[in-house]
Amino acid sequence: TGVYFLNPALRKSPIASKAKLMPKRFQEEGYDVFGAGKLFHNGGNQNETYIPNYAGQFGGFGPKPESKIGSFPGHPLWDWGAFPNTDTLMPDYKIANWGIEKLEEVHTNPFWMGVGFYRPHVPQYAPQKWFDVYPIENIELPLIFRDDLGDISPYGIDITRSEHVAPTYEWVMKSEEWKPLVQSYLACVSFVDDQIGKVVRSLENSIYADNTYIVLFSDHGFHLGEKERFAKRSLWEDGTRVPMMILGPGIEQGSVCNKPVQLLDIYPTILELAGLGRDETHEGNSLVPLLKNSRMDWPHKARTSFGPGNYSIVSEQFRFIRYADGSEEFYDHSSDPHEWNNVIENKVYSNKINSHRQEVPQDQHAILGKGSTGHRSYKVSGLNSNVITQ
Repeated sequence: TGVYFLNPALRKSPIASKAKLMPKRFQEEGYDVFGAGKLFHNGGNQNETYIPNYAGQFGGFGPKPESKIGSFPGHPLWDWGAFPNTDTLMPDYKIANWGIEKLEEVHTNPFWMGVGFYRPHVPQYAPQKWFDVYPIENIELPLIFRDDLGDISPYGIDITRSEHVAPTYEWVMKSEEWKPLVQSYLACVSFVDDQIGKVVRSLENSIYADNTYIVLFSDHGFHLGEKERFAKRSLWEDGTRVPMMILGPGIEQGSVCNKPVQLLDIYPTILELAGLGRDETHEGNSLVPLLKNSRMDWPHKARTSFGPGNYSIVSEQFRFIRYADGSEEFYDHSSDPHEWNNVIENKVYSNKINSHRQEVPQDQHAILGKGSTGHRSYKVSGLNSNVITQ
């Protein structure tokens, strides 16, 4: 589509603008469609454009204090600490209540409901009671490897930190902010988990409990010191892996699946669960077979990109990374779940590496949009980001 980063809006892409987005498809199938909160990235009012009956952002990433709580002098979004005083002032609290109200209504048609929570996200604010769950003296920090960047190319290092707005690893260590950063992240997770729980309990107590599917997912991972960095935007496990939970009629409760899947798979999965015809333009795969048998043979790999030429390819055991400058990484999760040892030069893995290389896209769309942090960090390599060979 050419939409690699936070802009432009989908309507600015000649390819994306032709796609039938999920809310529209369900509306055409006779569903009532409504949503609230963070569903689309809202540059260009995309939530209002693509979500019928959109209820609003309810304050978005707010509320914000008059001045930053923490000591980090950089981007205003990068702040963390206990704020505001009560849950009721948090947008996610209001969004959860909106979801509960919708579930208490009587709907004559089937419905598609998008409940988009903002946390966990910077600024990492949550009321004090959620910080109290994680006393600072008991915080368990992520495991790190001291020379973790020693086997990564300069390009791979630069693209994951140059022109980024997050605090650097060096600043966090010098300022002794590592534990407060982890504590505030955990506080945000527990806060939003409580909001999700309220919506789920409302569904369980509603007339829709036995014929509704829930799909819970996030849009990206997050580094909290791993690979000597903080924030999102990397091709490693911590930046790319997200929670994905699907529950509802016919799905085994508590079953865990370790197969590599993608967010692209959600749309075709929901279509099949709802008994609707597939969309032949979809590149994702329905996960219904895995929902029936989580251990079945699954031939697919999962792919993540960060601009043209930068890709990670993930199978059940391995991660392969190819950067736009040609440098590569390969990790064996069976012996190295933290991705500390790049074994790209180890001939034992030659066949596995080649099979993952085959999954790297050959056709790449030129980058659309400009000016976002993603655009800027992509350009640190000196490569021409707008000239694509194929």
